[in-house]
Amino acid sequence: MDILALLGDRSTLARVPDFRIEQADDAASIAAYRALRREVFVHEQELFDGHDLDAHDEDPRTIALVARERTGRIVGGVRLGPVHDGPDLGWWQGGRLVVAPGARGPRGLGAALVRAACARAESEGVLRFEAHVQARNTNLFARLGWQRVHPLTVAGTPHVLMRWPIGRISALAAATKSRLGAVLAALPPIGGSGFVGDDGAPLPGTDVIAACDAIVPAMVERDPEWAGWCAVLVNVNDLAAMGARPIGLLDALGAADARQASRVLSGLSRAAEAYGVPVLGGHTQFGVPAALSVTALGRTGHPVPGGGGRPGHAVSLTADLHGGWRPGYRGRQWDSTSRRSAEDLRAMIGSVAAARPAAAKDVSMAGVVGTLGMLAEASGCAAVLDVAAVPRPAQASMGDWLTCFPGFAMLTADAPDAPPLPAGPAVGARCGVLTEGKGVGLRWPDGEITAALDGPVTGMGSA
Repeated sequence: MDILALLGDRSTLARVPDFRIEQADDAASIAAYRALRREVFVHEQELFDGHDLDAHDEDPRTIALVARERTGRIVGGVRLGPVHDGPDLGWWQGGRLVVAPGARGPRGLGAALVRAACARAESEGVLRFEAHVQARNTNLFARLGWQRVHPLTVAGTPHVLMRWPIGRISALAAATKSRLGAVLAALPPIGGSGFVGDDGAPLPGTDVIAACDAIVPAMVERDPEWAGWCAVLVNVNDLAAMGARPIGLLDALGAADARQASRVLSGLSRAAEAYGVPVLGGHTQFGVPAALSVTALGRTGHPVPGGGGRPGHAVSLTADLHGGWRPGYRGRQWDSTSRRSAEDLRAMIGSVAAARPAAAKDVSMAGVVGTLGMLAEASGCAAVLDVAAVPRPAQASMGDWLTCFPGFAMLTADAPDAPPLPAGPAVGARCGVLTEGKGVGLRWPDGEITAALDGPVTGMGSA
């Protein structure tokens, strides 16, 4: 029912679909879907003998979506789930798309099932979604936006491997970073020559590194204590990525009233104490919209650039997998740091300084892949990330983990024989390589590389 129907336009009633698509979550619905498959694939098309069941039907992760008429009768269905029986890497396959003979035609039931499967795959954090499509049905999938990959044969019948383009990673990078190059073009190189794109800036003639980060105002309004904690976290991470030891913080806070300001400063002071960084001063104003930014100062005689990588360098991710999703930010913000001891936090932020890799960047709101794209861009090259090698918490889908803010996570690039970061409780793994070219690709267990980012992330160029 749409808004016109609510306003009394009875002509819209004719546009109400005579079927709905839902997950088959009971034995009767699953049995009806499988019976329909048997009717079509075994008896009508003669693709299989006796039945079309396989291992995916026994996998508890497999999801069946069915089309149900208003009478309750199931007249179509499709299944989707992980390709392999090992860990779910975000590589899924759709299949067994079926529509009852009497339900085919202008209602668009098959297309609706395909769209529903695509939407469900993306909501499950899938980054590679494919299907073996009968050759005669490829035009339907192409009209819906699917891409042809290559022909193959299934059950003795011509099929085409087709792929649904999932733009989650590129959309995040575009929303958070793509306009930086144009906006900052009027300024001198950020951080000076050799440090373009770094989150911290070396002060000329000194060993001081300065960094500044702001917190999204909506987060200050919604979760003041967490905003205060994160204001310290993101700045300390920026210094840590450059191998700098934090020595002090300055905050600028706008708040509606003293109560809101106190809640923000409570989170900020707890984080400053945990990381062992003094708050040197700042500015606080009442009666204004919520706003928070923090400037952090650190020291190092050997700053590590984000653009120090070269083709052939190995890429490693070192991340704290402890904790869980921050309440209210599921799939977007991973919180491990607020539950760590001061000793653990200080060990992690000292890891880049101890190892001094060729290049390092802390994972920002652009996520793991977007941040790797920035490191590669500043280094004048491209990157390939091995999905199966990425350290990841069991509670996070691959799509969520590669696009969230992960608390503490460092991407580094260095010679293949370089030692790993000594990051205490964090987990590190070599999971990629820098290459000639531009952008970031995802390498899957079958050797296929899918494009995650086609080109530069920020447009700021190489360092």
